[in-house]
Amino acid sequence: MDVDVEKCVGCGFCVRDCPVEAVHLVKKKAVIEDHCTQCGACLKVCEYHALSRDSLPAEDAVACDACPIFCQVKEGYKGACHRFENVGGKLVRVTPLHTFEDVAHTVGEEPEKAIQRPLITAIGAGGTYPDCKPAPAIVSGRKRHVDVVTVVTEAPLSYSSILVKIDTDVQVGEEGADVLMGKRKVGLVTTEQYGSKMLSIGGVNLLTGKDGFAAARAITDIANGKPVRLKVTGGSKLELQVGHPPVINGESPLNMRVGCGSATLGLFAPLLKEAADEVIILDSHITSLMSEHAAGRFVGAQASGIKIRFPMSTPGRYFGDHGKGWGGTSILDPMEIIEGIDQNIARTGMRVLITETTGGRGRLLELNQKGELHEVPLTQTCRKALTAISESCEFSRVSAVYMGGAGGSARAGVTRYPIKLTEAVHSARATLTVGGAPVYVLPGGGINFMVDVERVKRGAFYWTPTPATICPIEYTITLSDYRDMGGHVAAMKPFKAGNAARPLPD
Repeated sequence: MDVDVEKCVGCGFCVRDCPVEAVHLVKKKAVIEDHCTQCGACLKVCEYHALSRDSLPAEDAVACDACPIFCQVKEGYKGACHRFENVGGKLVRVTPLHTFEDVAHTVGEEPEKAIQRPLITAIGAGGTYPDCKPAPAIVSGRKRHVDVVTVVTEAPLSYSSILVKIDTDVQVGEEGADVLMGKRKVGLVTTEQYGSKMLSIGGVNLLTGKDGFAAARAITDIANGKPVRLKVTGGSKLELQVGHPPVINGESPLNMRVGCGSATLGLFAPLLKEAADEVIILDSHITSLMSEHAAGRFVGAQASGIKIRFPMSTPGRYFGDHGKGWGGTSILDPMEIIEGIDQNIARTGMRVLITETTGGRGRLLELNQKGELHEVPLTQTCRKALTAISESCEFSRVSAVYMGGAGGSARAGVTRYPIKLTEAVHSARATLTVGGAPVYVLPGGGINFMVDVERVKRGAFYWTPTPATICPIEYTITLSDYRDMGGHVAAMKPFKAGNAARPLPD
């Protein structure tokens, strides 16, 4: 790359986004080092048009055709995606080709069917570009007395994203709010699931937008189990790593909820009835009031005259709100949930227990002769009920599902008739896996899939400055079906199972 020092203002965007760290600032001017791959990432982020490509590639560089970037990789260096290295003038895949045996401990056990598992995985396979060339590895073998073919490729997918699941009641932000990495938008807060906050990171519209590099890096880092720092607009600061507890605004919640407020009351109604005359379980979705709730009536709870401030859904179930208070609501002082007391129903000495769906906190109130509630120490039966709720909760943790659309041109590397591959995947005549891990293929058209990243070997995902994420994809199919769909049979190599097995060389 060439730098026009007159136009360069030293903003540092090129330094920030260079995937091979070949740019640095000297006296507030960009300087390009010799191992630049000409990937063009800096060109895309320079707002002052201060950069241009070199007219000719370096003599010792090798052009990589694994994706549309066509990196010029110099001796001893890696390309922009960090998959290939120039070793003695030849591009070599940095990670060796993995068989299923190499990743079986990560993937886990699956039903033993002839095409259920791949012969090899796409981890370390590389890719082909243009896609009309046969995939980088097509192997044949015999399983369960059936001739089987596995076709593998590391496919750059612009149609890709990652759904991050955060098991916690703690508020992270409003649904639809932007999720930022630094100052760049990489996703949004999406609809919550039972006991979990959900973030959608990436997707084709973000990947092809002005913040595409950040989105691609965020997807890849999360999928590879690396820690990431994110910020929700108008919400929380997040430190997330798959398989670990989340850190939200500097604090790590211990548990996720055992259920919504209504479910928690239903699960523990007998214990709660022993603990107090009335129980309120605060929850941002459904806050419950024992005396009105069906479970409360079942265990014989009497009317208390307590009125709470949230709008009622059904008797004993109230729609909560969102905030940084108890149960993920706006209630910072639990007594604030009580809007009023019908003194004609309430009785002196009546006790009211207020808690959350995790049982993490509890407050016990008692009605005095003036008809006022005041706090009293938690009793042993209250603590027993709170402990039962808490011990029934799962630990708060982060998980993620990578989602990709593999119905594009990469199918040409598998077969001459791509529609037949799509039909075979949907009819279960071809099994799609990711790094050996099972996937869920979405119904309908195309090959859209979801995979739990914790079942894929860490480090198997990459990103390229297209921008796109790179996913290891395998198709396993019977040899007869592969022939029928116009597969690249001439490119097949035999494969024999075993610890040292690999495709036989040409």
